[in-house]
This record gives sequence, structure tokens and C-alpha cells, in this order.
Amino acid sequence: MHRNIKLLALFNFFTDFKLYSGILIIYFAKVTGSYALAMSLFSVVSVSSALFEVPTGVFSDMIGRKKTILFGALFATLSAICYAIGTSYWPLFVGALFEGLSRSWYSGNNDAFLHDSLSQNGNRDKFAYYLGKTSAMFQLALMMGAVIGSVLAQWSFPLIMWLSVIPQALCLIIGLFLGEPRRIAKDQSNIFSHLKISAFHLWNNKKLRLLSLQDVLSFAVGESSFNFGAAFINTIWPLWAIGFSKMISYGGAFVSYWFSGRLIKKLGGINILIIANIYTRIANFIAYGKPTLVSPVLMASSSIFYGATMVSKKSLMQKEYTQEQRATIESLNSFFRNILYALFSPLLGIIADSYGPANALIFVQFCMLSVLYINFKLKKMQKNT
Repeated sequence: MHRNIKLLALFNFFTDFKLYSGILIIYFAKVTGSYALAMSLFSVVSVSSALFEVPTGVFSDMIGRKKTILFGALFATLSAICYAIGTSYWPLFVGALFEGLSRSWYSGNNDAFLHDSLSQNGNRDKFAYYLGKTSAMFQLALMMGAVIGSVLAQWSFPLIMWLSVIPQALCLIIGLFLGEPRRIAKDQSNIFSHLKISAFHLWNNKKLRLLSLQDVLSFAVGESSFNFGAAFINTIWPLWAIGFSKMISYGGAFVSYWFSGRLIKKLGGINILIIANIYTRIANFIAYGKPTLVSPVLMASSSIFYGATMVSKKSLMQKEYTQEQRATIESLNSFFRNILYALFSPLLGIIADSYGPANALIFVQFCMLSVLYINFKLKKMQKNT
């Protein structure tokens, strides 16, 4: 395996090795005293990321992938420090701003880094395979962090927040050893001209528009639901057990990412998107419609499709991107994802404060049916080509 890919896999692991990953909503709610305020911090992350998405994507295409990764690692470390300090809303607010900025540096760039690293060795056609392997490291880290963090949280929330600073600092060190892919040509064109060309390509490509729309909706609604999920689980299971629910979820996603290349080759990317959406809707309607001790397991079971779904989407979209605007177009998509997420997250918190976590999550399931409709349109388009 290329040295860059090995380092990227290690980088991905430490990026998401956060001991608070499974219970962050509970920590935020504990500090702020409200689900709505807690979810508003997730919105701050998204707004911050959205504001910087496009410029960082353009910078990635112009100044190179490695420098962009290093900027992301720096702000991830600062974010973790602010979360650890957070004894009130405002330190958490600053931490959320930095986390969003960190995500904007990573977004689009890291996939483009992998794509370019493979291309320079003539392995471009293996993008889905290696994306699955390297992305599996995120889930392995989240799985380990969720279990350790939920147990340690019984004694001290500040402890797990400070321990979570260390992996982010390690990412900064790993980033220094990455090599800039040689085939990347630095774009010297005007930044606004570059952005205009990227936006036109996104708009004029119908398949890419549909892929982008379903990606935006599934992220904004689905990720809001996932981040809020621990609040629902906490109404059924004790705090120390939440990490084990997340372990099942992240473990399933790890397996799904690891074998995603084979699964996509056998079933096809669009078919996977449809199957995953149908199963997830059925499992979640049962879990939230009549909450029982089994509900968290049902919620987690859908993760077996998560990795294959994410790799399918990214592979399908990467095929539609142009080389010159690869990171910029992805950052445009990420911009819209984060804006919609920022609007939807506090709405979910408000509904939960008024009607309870279970009813709020049932509302999410109805919203996600729109994504299934778009996937069927993509399937029809595929048949006609």
C-alpha cells in the first residue's frame, strides 16, 4: 500500500478517537441545561464549516492537499481544548467554531488526497476499495472511544474531554509526514473564476445534482438524528451502557466500510443506497414507535450499511467531478450539507424539548423518505443510460 494511504489510515483513526464521541449531546445538555441549546452547538459546527467550506476547498486545489490537512489538524486540536475547558455555553461555542473550521479544511480535501495519491501510482480505479479501508479507521476509533468514554464519564466528564485532546495533537504530527501527491498542479487561476467553473459543472450535470441533493438531505437530517440519538438511548439505558450501543453502531460501520468495495462491486452503488434506506426506515420506525430495551440495538443495526452507503455515494460523485475542481465541487456540496444541518439540528432539539426524544426521531424518519425517492430517480436514470 502507498505510504500516503497508510498514514492517511492512521490519521483517520486518531481524527475520530474522541472519548466523548458517543455522549457529546449529553455533555452539551448537561452544561447548557437544554436539548435545544445543546443541538445549537452542533449547528454552530455546521455553520462554521459551511462559511469556510468553499474557500478551503479552493485553497486545497490551489495550494495542495498536505497543507490543507495540517490546517485542519491544527483547528481540531484547538477545538478539543475549548471543549475540555467548557464549563459554560461560550467556551463550547468557540470549540464548535473551531471544529467547524477543522471540518472545512478536511472536507473534500482528504478524499481528493486519497484519489490523487492513488492516481499517481496508476491505481485510480481502486479508489472505492481504499476509501473503504481508510474510512473504516474512523469507525474503529469511534467504537473504541465510545465505550471507553461512556465508562469514564461515570466518574468525570472533564477527564474524557481533556484526554480527547491528545489524539488531535497526534494528527498534527502525522500530517507532517504526508507526501504531497506529485500529480497535483497548483491552480493559479482567479479564485472566483475557479469557483464559478465548479458551480457551473455542479449545476449542468443532472446526475451530479441528484447525487448532491440526496447527499445533502441524508447528511443534514440523518447526522442530526445520529448526534441526538444518545439522548433517546439515555431514556432507556443508563449512561455507562450508551457506549456499548455506540460500539455496536460503530462496529457495524467498520465492517461495512471494510467490505464496501466487494459489496459495491456485487450489488452496485445505487442499489446499496436504496436497500440501506429501506432497512433503516423500517428498523427506526419500530425502535422509536414503541421504545423498549431492544430499541438501541435496532437503531445500531442499520450501521451495517453505513460504510457501503458512504463509499457508494463518494465513488459515484468522484466519477462526476473534474480533476481541476475536485475538492472545490465537494466543498460546495459540503457547504449545502452544513447549512441545512445547521437549520435542522436546533429544530430537532426544539421538538424533543416539547414532545420528547422519541417523537422527534420519528419526525426524522418521515423526512428521510425524500432521500429514498431521489435514490429511485437515480436508479431510473441509470437504467436509461
